[in-house]
Amino acid sequence: MAKTTEKPAVDQSPAADLLLKFRDTVFTSRTLIIPGTGRTLPVAKACVEVSASDEQAVSYLKAHEEFEPLE
Repeated sequence: MAKTTEKPAVDQSPAADLLLKFRDTVFTSRTLIIPGTGRTLPVAKACVEVSASDEQAVSYLKAHEEFEPLE
């Protein structure tokens, strides 16, 4: 009689996406529109969060002098 080997269960849940936070140094609430795409990013309580994998939004916020990254 052959033994069956059990494979360990693989976690198939999507990996948690890392969020980056930026502080709005001018406004506490506004809607940002990313040029060229028309995408919007909401600012609430002087903070905006974007996915670390969203290169377009991250580069926009890093280049904008009114936003500073939070750790």
